[in-house]
Amino acid sequence: MPAIEAGLLPWQLAAPISREVVLPAPTNQLLIAGGLDSAGASVPGIFTLGTSNGHLTLVGDLSVPTHDAAGVVIGRQALVFGGGTTGPSSAAQRFEVPGTVEASGYLPAARADAAATSIGGTAFVVGGYDGAALDPEVLATTDGVHYSNVARLAVAVRYPAVAALDGKIYVFGGQASNGQPVSTVQAVDPRSHQVTLVGKLPVPVSGAVAVDLAGTVYLAGGDAPAGPSLRPTATVYAFDPSRHSFLRAGSLPVAVSNAGAAVLGHRAWIVGGEVAGGTPTSTVQVLEPNFGFGDAGMRGAGSPFFGDQLLVADRGNNRLLVLNDAGQVIWAYPSKHAPPPPGGFYFPDDAFFIRHGTAIISNQEENETIVELAYPSGRLLWSYGHPRAPGSAHGYLNSPDDAYVLKNGDITVADPMNCRVLVISPQKRVLAQIGTPGYCVHGPPTRLGSPNGDTPLADGDLLISEVNGSWVDEYTRAGHLVWDTQLPIGYPSDPQQIGPATYLVADYEDPGAVIEFNRKGRVLYRYQPTSGPGVLNRPSLVELLPSGAFMLNDDYNDRMVAIDPVTGALVWQYGATGEAGTSPGLLNTPDGFDVLGPGGTNPTHPATG
Repeated sequence: MPAIEAGLLPWQLAAPISREVVLPAPTNQLLIAGGLDSAGASVPGIFTLGTSNGHLTLVGDLSVPTHDAAGVVIGRQALVFGGGTTGPSSAAQRFEVPGTVEASGYLPAARADAAATSIGGTAFVVGGYDGAALDPEVLATTDGVHYSNVARLAVAVRYPAVAALDGKIYVFGGQASNGQPVSTVQAVDPRSHQVTLVGKLPVPVSGAVAVDLAGTVYLAGGDAPAGPSLRPTATVYAFDPSRHSFLRAGSLPVAVSNAGAAVLGHRAWIVGGEVAGGTPTSTVQVLEPNFGFGDAGMRGAGSPFFGDQLLVADRGNNRLLVLNDAGQVIWAYPSKHAPPPPGGFYFPDDAFFIRHGTAIISNQEENETIVELAYPSGRLLWSYGHPRAPGSAHGYLNSPDDAYVLKNGDITVADPMNCRVLVISPQKRVLAQIGTPGYCVHGPPTRLGSPNGDTPLADGDLLISEVNGSWVDEYTRAGHLVWDTQLPIGYPSDPQQIGPATYLVADYEDPGAVIEFNRKGRVLYRYQPTSGPGVLNRPSLVELLPSGAFMLNDDYNDRMVAIDPVTGALVWQYGATGEAGTSPGLLNTPDGFDVLGPGGTNPTHPATG
């Protein structure tokens, strides 16, 4: 079963909400009805939410404000069952999607805290609470007016997660009469009217969401025991109905319980919910099965670099880190076993795996040096430049950037304050120079405007970014200009080729951006939120991972992030946003990264050595 790609949308709701009904609506929208606001009041509003941009539109009001209701869509009819304000309600409300609300009828009894699903044209209401006791009856209706009892739960619960699969309704966990979550998994067969206890959850949980995505049921979030209390969990499980077992498939970016969720196509959207302490949130999260993020049950399932290692140049902490796909630090430099080189290890601006993963090259921007380190021993193999001594004479650099090893063993580096890009032999001879010291303006082929990127290309050329004037150029190593283009951004940083004539670059500004462009300078894609969790603060490198996600270092937000270019969701993060530190899980101005694949491969820059 595929792991889950779980993302946090870059935008947020206008206000926090929890315990609402969320249903699919036409034209790739969600329908949000009722719920609790941040003051703990039931709200009547019915809204459509655009999943591409977060645009929220009020389309009506429930006739009875409610929260903790159950909801389902049958045809074009949305049905909202029960819920409560000061107590459980028996009202059943019906409306077109979207349209005018009408009271369609009443449940056989008041019921809140239930869940609903559908099979064919029949809706089923499962679990809940009538104000005095839990409701074991599973109700069926096709119109919200007439109901029948189709089964009786073996374990009565409120706040269950439910999903229909192959004609059966699976009931995951829920809350028992003592207020504690349970771990039972119940299978309801509406045709035989039988309920079977088929398994147990890995942990007891209530208030989770269950969604069917391409024939696999995923269970996400919910309240789980955490010591003497309950706390929202971020874990996403894939359910195997043949074995009635669960495989860890990933993690939500934000741990939530009591959220609304709906499926649109091959994605599920989790809206709002409650974070620790029962506080409503305005976040929106998206789930999508993706084998590029691994196989459910495997270590690293849910990671955009599943099966690989991630090297991070943690510039503000003067260190290099290597993370495995589970987000664990498995290597750090310098360390007590690998001391820094003569002149120190200061201001590592970039770092790349070289020589089939047996070494790392890193440029120390304000230390004016390049070093090659054996991996994993950390032994110094090679260096160039003079520590803390900038210059332009032979053997000197001034703020070196993006040092790469080429296939033939030569080294290329941008030398921005000297207005040049150098190609250096392993014997430390300068083999080629593009640009002229003292002339930091775009003037091909002899002048470069403070180049800060020099990515090797498959054809042997170099892709160069110039800060002054926002130019990107392709040059041969001999210094012949192949093409150049001026981009409508403020600070192009470290361009990468991702297609025959398409390129990716970070805009090193606040707010920063990810830009895809062609050789004519036409912007084909832009990611640049100006508010919410997706805002970037001076990102300096972005690359396309084999999983399809963009990985980038968000320098001044002190984090590494991966972004789904289709939804714009943040699908992975290491580091706490805006919180610099050295403890596990924290970074300080990360300024470069690289990915090491199986067998020592370099999936994001295969043209290097």
